Amino acid sequence: MPEIKVTPLGAGQDVGRSCILVSIGGKNIMLDCGMHMGYNDDRRFPDFSYITQNGRLTDFLDCVIISHFHLDHCGALPYMSEMVGYDGPIYMTHPTKAICPILLEDFRKITVDKKGETNFFTSQMIKDCMKKVIPLNLHQTVQGDYNMTPDRHLGAAWIDKCRPDILISESTYATTIRDSKRCRERDFLKKVHETIERGGKVLIPVFALGRAQELCILLETFWERMNLKAPIYFSTGLTEKANHYYKLFITWTNQKIRKTFVQRNMFEFKHIKAFDRSYADNPGPMVVFATPGMLHAGQSLQIFKKWAGNDKNMVIMPGYCVQGTIGHKILNGQRKLEMEGRSTLDVKLQVEYMSFSAHADAKGIMQLIRMAEPRNMLLVHGEAAKMEFLKGKIEQEFNCYMPANGETTAVTTNPSVPVDISLNLLKREMVLGGPLPDPKKPRTMHGTLIMKENLVSSEQALKELGLNEHQLRFTCRVQLQDPHSDSDTLHRIYTHLKSVLKDYTIQHLPDGTVMVESIVIKVSSSAEDANAKVLLLSWSYQDEDLGSYLSSLLKKGLPT
Repeated sequence: MPEIKVTPLGAGQDVGRSCILVSIGGKNIMLDCGMHMGYNDDRRFPDFSYITQNGRLTDFLDCVIISHFHLDHCGALPYMSEMVGYDGPIYMTHPTKAICPILLEDFRKITVDKKGETNFFTSQMIKDCMKKVIPLNLHQTVQGDYNMTPDRHLGAAWIDKCRPDILISESTYATTIRDSKRCRERDFLKKVHETIERGGKVLIPVFALGRAQELCILLETFWERMNLKAPIYFSTGLTEKANHYYKLFITWTNQKIRKTFVQRNMFEFKHIKAFDRSYADNPGPMVVFATPGMLHAGQSLQIFKKWAGNDKNMVIMPGYCVQGTIGHKILNGQRKLEMEGRSTLDVKLQVEYMSFSAHADAKGIMQLIRMAEPRNMLLVHGEAAKMEFLKGKIEQEFNCYMPANGETTAVTTNPSVPVDISLNLLKREMVLGGPLPDPKKPRTMHGTLIMKENLVSSEQALKELGLNEHQLRFTCRVQLQDPHSDSDTLHRIYTHLKSVLKDYTIQHLPDGTVMVESIVIKVSSSAEDANAKVLLLSWSYQDEDLGSYLSSLLKKGLPT
């Protein structure tokens, strides 16, 4: 039986570095090629040695499909294509192709220009990598992270009841059941407002796209409604560029934003301004969105260091933080942090976790699985212990796997091939076995399935199968008033058509017919009217247009 083999090269019982190798029908497809936020060594990229120990990946991979632009799904792409070596096609959606190089370049600047790392891809490598990308439309691609709840800028995930052989799902929040979206938004606004009222500063670490836009829309609306004056900033030009692309791809956003786009673009913010690093030292309350989202580097970490010592301030973590990042440490209650250069940082500011994640919770994952009804389920992009719990729940209804990195899961498939059944075979089965079966009570039928591996001409196929060609012809009757004899009328038709259809082959045949290409015209007298003639036109399907034209022409009569 044919098999589908799935091997995680990253995100197997781990969050981040998403990279799944799928082997199906003799083809090897890589789904995503991300990096891990928690590591600064070789572990930050997927281990491509599982594919080949030496040589380029082009010889072993047929294509790469990138689900979306988050770095844990696309961050290793230039490393794979330009440093390891891959020249094949890379597929992603149009917005992902537009935004991906911006995030990759920002990631490179932080890693190389600020941290001084050397074994890393260059700006030119990012450009060369993006030249290999083939953009696709929305419903032609796979989905990486998903959420079953619509937010303020994107709709909810959905899937047809397609009953696939295997469904691969992320499981970041495998054991979490979130409050309603409305409750989370209300709590978020309340915390921000309380901190501002007491003169504190609010830091919201975000990745530049997705969550940042959703929270910007939420605060913009709240500031407008409450007439608040405290400044809101977003750091660097990254979110500014991101907002530009959201405006550009407005048709990919949810229905509400598309509807209001004519009156007002929701991504043009009145209360939210660009941040300058000197503003971090300004007195008084403020709200700052800063990248990246896990406080592992960049401007969010710099601002956090400055504000951590004041208990009036607050940091709100709106998404998942992988192990090893500052974000993960403070969410787990750590109040003394060891920073670079062996210095320690006392954390006195308030730490809040409010999930506005792009990932589905356990309820959402189960909802998607029940929608699709897969024969097998495979979990990736989640912590091992939490995945194990969710796997137990899924196995009450479906087969489920959760391979570690480098571990291959193989599932057998039952390919279904739609075929046409001959009418004679159906009639014979009815005679032999009674009425035909209904779908709920299938019955075995015995016959011969004829298949060809290559395309051949119809003449060759008929010859090999020992069949005679069956021709399909169309016929049409036309009434014509003409007092002459049948042979004279036919000759007048021939003369008329010769004068009108100068570019066609027209023949007056001895058997008493006129032929125009494949069209045959015969004349007979009407039994009811001595002056009327009945013209019978017959043509093959190839001359359908010409046959229709001739019938219309002859209905108008012959010239006198």
